[in-house]
Order: sequence, then structure tokens, then C-alpha cells
Amino acid sequence: MVKLAWDETGKKLYETGTDRGVLYPMDENGAYPLGVAWNGLTKVSESPDGAEETALYANNSKYLGLMSAENFKGTIEAYTYPKEFEACDGSAEIAKGVTIGQQPRASFGLTYRTLIGNDVKENAYGYKLHLVYGCKVSPSERGYETVNDSPAAITFSWSFSATPVEVEGFNKTASWVIDSTAVDETALKALESALYGGDEAATAHLPAPSELLTILKTVTPEV
Repeated sequence: MVKLAWDETGKKLYETGTDRGVLYPMDENGAYPLGVAWNGLTKVSESPDGAEETALYANNSKYLGLMSAENFKGTIEAYTYPKEFEACDGSAEIAKGVTIGQQPRASFGLTYRTLIGNDVKENAYGYKLHLVYGCKVSPSERGYETVNDSPAAITFSWSFSATPVEVEGFNKTASWVIDSTAVDETALKALESALYGGDEAATAHLPAPSELLTILKTVTPEV
């Protein structure tokens, strides 16, 4: 019989931080062929909704509960954004250095990394890669203030929602999370080469779920 233990050395885990943001504009075929580094990314808040129960009653008691679909949504915050994001934010360049707003908003994919820490290695213990597909952002407020004795950079903020994509053998999903402390090291290296670019022949791109499963050597569990 194994007795439970709490707060063992090396098992006090936590998550923190966000970095290595990458924007992947969607092309006309629904693919994400080119990644662009997102400098100045400060925060990604995930706030999914849905998955709410509708209770059905029969014989004067609860008969069963039907769950609504879950939607993956959130907020992106940054000090700046890649030029390629302008089309995603409803802007279009009509001449060099001249943009107009209220244009169709392009879809994009997004990846970012969060850190996993523990009581021994602290923030160097590991990390999680977050992959999000089919994102679209809503118009956001921007407040421009005069420079004063308490200088601060403008923080841009966008609410986004994501459209799920097909995953063979599973329900559609818009979000993936890859844990560096659990996934195969070789597979992780191959995935990061795809996401961030690798040798001269590898272009940073967001793999489709089928390619992602191949990279990670994921075996669909038997039902």
C-alpha cells in the first residue's frame, strides 16, 4: 500500500511567464505557411466559454444533462505587433507607410510558450508550447496620452476567438498544449524546428494537425 505524500522535493510545480510568441497568417488555402516573431508580447489570457449544461427532466427528476460546445477565446496584450498582424487587425496598406482601417480581418494562428518551474530548478524545469488555430481578433481601444513625468508605453490589447480544426479520432479543437517535460525530446526538437524555423531548408510554419501528429509520433488510443 502506497501512502500519499505532499510537497516532496522536486514536485512543487508552478507555471509562469510567456515568451516566444509567433504569428502565423492564414493563407487562402487555410494553411499557416509562414511564421513571424511577435516581439513585445506581454500576455496571453485564455478564457474559454461554453461547455454549459442544459438539464433535462423526466418523471419529476433530472433525466440527463446535455453539454453545449466549448469555445476557445482569450486576450492578447503586447507593446507592439508584427506588420503582418495589420491585416488581422482590419488594416490595409494602400501606399508605402499609409494604412486604412475597417477592412476585412484576416485569420491567423498563434503560438507562445509558458514556463514550468519547480522548487529545485525554478523556472528552468521545463515549458509548455501553446498552439492556437483559426484566430480572429475584435476591434480594440487604444489610449494615446501625452508624455509626462510618469512615462509608460502604450499596451495594445485584442480579444480573440478561435475556430476549431479537425483532429483525426477526436473532436475538433482550436488549441494544443505540448509539455516539454513529458513529450519525446526528439519530437519536441522537430516540432520547434517547424514552429520557429530550423536549418536553411526549414521555414517557420504552424503545422496542420495531421503534420503535428506525425511530428509528435502520437498514437491514437484505441477506443
